[in-house]
Amino acid sequence: MLAPSQLLRMWCRRLACVFKMPCRQSGSTRHQSPRLPHDRRTILAAAARWHHTAPESLKCAWQLHGDHLELRYANTLMRFDFVWLRDHCRSASCYNAKTNQRSLDTASVDLGIKPKAVRVDETTLFLTWPDGHVTRYGLEWLVKNSYEGQKQQVMHPRILWNAEIYRQAQVPSVDCRSFLETDEGLKEFLQNFLLYGIAFVENVTPTKEDTEILAERVSLIRETIYGRMWYFTSDFSRGDTAYTKLALDRHTDTTYFQEPCGIQVFHCLKHEGTGGRTLLVDGFYAAEQVLRQAPDQFELLSKVPLKHEYVENVGDCHNHMIGVGPVLNVYPWNNELYLIRYNNYDRAVINTVPYDVVHRWYAAHRTLTAELRRPENELWVKLKPGKALFIDNWRVLHGREAFTGYRQLCGCYLTRDDVLNTARLLGLQA
Repeated sequence: MLAPSQLLRMWCRRLACVFKMPCRQSGSTRHQSPRLPHDRRTILAAAARWHHTAPESLKCAWQLHGDHLELRYANTLMRFDFVWLRDHCRSASCYNAKTNQRSLDTASVDLGIKPKAVRVDETTLFLTWPDGHVTRYGLEWLVKNSYEGQKQQVMHPRILWNAEIYRQAQVPSVDCRSFLETDEGLKEFLQNFLLYGIAFVENVTPTKEDTEILAERVSLIRETIYGRMWYFTSDFSRGDTAYTKLALDRHTDTTYFQEPCGIQVFHCLKHEGTGGRTLLVDGFYAAEQVLRQAPDQFELLSKVPLKHEYVENVGDCHNHMIGVGPVLNVYPWNNELYLIRYNNYDRAVINTVPYDVVHRWYAAHRTLTAELRRPENELWVKLKPGKALFIDNWRVLHGREAFTGYRQLCGCYLTRDDVLNTARLLGLQA
């Protein structure tokens, strides 16, 4: 095996041949000819600092800095803090592989820690720490779990849609029996739901009890101030416009919860009358248009916190709920949108925004609203007995047209974590 100094001289000679320039035997950039152009001096200096897994391979290279390790692998340049590298060690003494939980006490790691030895082969990074402990990382694992790698990925793959895109996709409904009795049917349903934010199940017996069985197939039912499973009629039994025959503009539900409900289930049990179609709008599609046309307004909608409020004093129902958050919620490392909180009915007094920002916020809100109200973005669906609809309440806005006659729906809210858990267990990215 060649000594480091021999490897360095070999690399220096190769680079000199490329540039047809002489190179001193020492390989030190301090001794290069002063006539060497600046960009070539930079390249030679970089060659002296980077370490490669093999002299003939540029697939992986690394260099040590004062407080971090820099690693280039699979076309990704990554930087790892030394404490991070010690904290995420997957050795048996630091990580319990049976429970997938950390055993190492993070607070015990010296904040000034630095490896005393580093080695990288074609697949693995080896770090030896001052106390002799050795940490091993697969290079693929590091790419997947590095900050730089995460910035290039999305947490939740989606297909953004307007009405025409959704119709052309011809997304199939899933039969109730297949949904309840087979993993294939359940997986098809969940794949549709994850990609589009809505999914339908057909041939459901039109009762609240059967709808409950349907919902429990994918998640725990979230009990709220509206109960566990609820009936929905125009009797104004609750202090909400939804319990009338009036039209409802597009909105997301429970914006006045600190954590809005993740999934909503609707099943029309009976309708003896006219109207009452359900309106669906992909809020993420509309937000994407705002991001393209007015990125500064998108940023404002993602950073300005607002209060949403629900005050109810009807019969025995007495509630005062307040939820706080921006209209658009994004992951800070890759700017991926994961939640839209939009409900003009329930937005409270705007008292969390200074006067010199509020007017710009109104302009941004107007831009988003205009996108949400474009006719081409509106998908109208007539819910009928036997057809259940699942809506991603963090993404898809819903509304309805006014109706006549007696119309009864049942439904519930589902816990988002459990729906995503079911999807992951079936091998889906969620």
